[in-house]
Amino acid sequence: MAVKLNRRDFLKKASVATVAGGTGLLVGCSMGQPETSGAPAPAEATSEESTANVAAPGAEATSEEISEAVASDQALPEINWQLATSWPVGLDTIFGGAVVFAERMGALTGGKFKIEPRAAGELAPGLEVLNVVEQGAVPVGHTASYYYVGKSPVTAFGTALPFGLTAQQQNAWLYEGGGLDTLQQFYADRFGVIQFPAGNTGVQMGGWFGKEISTVADMQGLKMRIPGLGGQVMAKLGVTVQVVAGGEIFQALQTGAIDAAEWIGPYDDEKLGLNKAVDFYYYPGWWEPGPTLEVQINLNEWNKLPEVYQEAIKTAAFEANTVMLARYDSRNGEVLKKLVDGGTQLRPYSDEIMAAAKSASFELYDELSAQDADFKSIFAEWNAFREQVQAWHDINEGGYARFVHTQLES
Repeated sequence: MAVKLNRRDFLKKASVATVAGGTGLLVGCSMGQPETSGAPAPAEATSEESTANVAAPGAEATSEEISEAVASDQALPEINWQLATSWPVGLDTIFGGAVVFAERMGALTGGKFKIEPRAAGELAPGLEVLNVVEQGAVPVGHTASYYYVGKSPVTAFGTALPFGLTAQQQNAWLYEGGGLDTLQQFYADRFGVIQFPAGNTGVQMGGWFGKEISTVADMQGLKMRIPGLGGQVMAKLGVTVQVVAGGEIFQALQTGAIDAAEWIGPYDDEKLGLNKAVDFYYYPGWWEPGPTLEVQINLNEWNKLPEVYQEAIKTAAFEANTVMLARYDSRNGEVLKKLVDGGTQLRPYSDEIMAAAKSASFELYDELSAQDADFKSIFAEWNAFREQVQAWHDINEGGYARFVHTQLES
């Protein structure tokens, strides 16, 4: 079983490595895997050997301690990685998650570990990032794992499930509820990849439509851009589902290739110009109540890294995860008001559609559990966590939100 690197061990080993002139723990890439990497072993290893054990940064080495350890070890290698993303550069929030990750890696390592984020289509198509990282064509990517449910429905857990976890709840499940450990084990075994949460948009909007939809019957035959399991639920409601990369959504809507599309929320949707293509903007995005974005790293490349660089990656990803959510929450409200003032027709999904979507979602989970043993196992753990955390949040978060809502209306 892999050994978790705690703060005391990190400082002790880093100190020993410095005295020894850079040997020992902080070895160069050419010298193979560190003794205690805290990462899954290559995919061919046994389940016990490849168990990931990743805690939130701060429970281990701090940013300052990582920087000091890097600065004190002159033997650490200089590394340059190209990072494939699923995002257009113009979306400074979601592409910005990759930028925050890369910039923090540079800062933590004193410029020794450089990562260059690249827009969707430069290193790989936006919906192929996991594939090229798995193949080793690029060492690292930044993407939404649910784009790859065709490879395995388990990947949906890394981003979001319909009627699932909010951003706060998702982080609780990943960092403290065993979710990240479970998913890292699965990614290692199935894809030869290790991943870390590196962004969250918060609850998304419910998409743009060319006409009003009030009933399930109104959705029959609509061509809609929506990925992941949310797309499979929409298909159960009669929607013709398409998956289109973010940078291509506006043209598809404008030309009539699709009738509806979801992306993220007001800030990004306006940047893509979706409000200029159609008028009706629905909420909430019940299929993505708290979607996580991931940094995905080829496991062979990860295992070559000195342990201090692995710790830097964990820390940089954790910061990207926090910063992205803060940016969306701080910007979306102002832009939504601007959109409505400019003529966008804001509409809630009807109770009929919401109820039908929830029923279809859990019907889908039953079907996937019957077909896929990995999904069944993880869903059981995830759903137990979902039920208890949502019951708790209904008391404290929900109680507060309901009171504030009444004050806004008074």
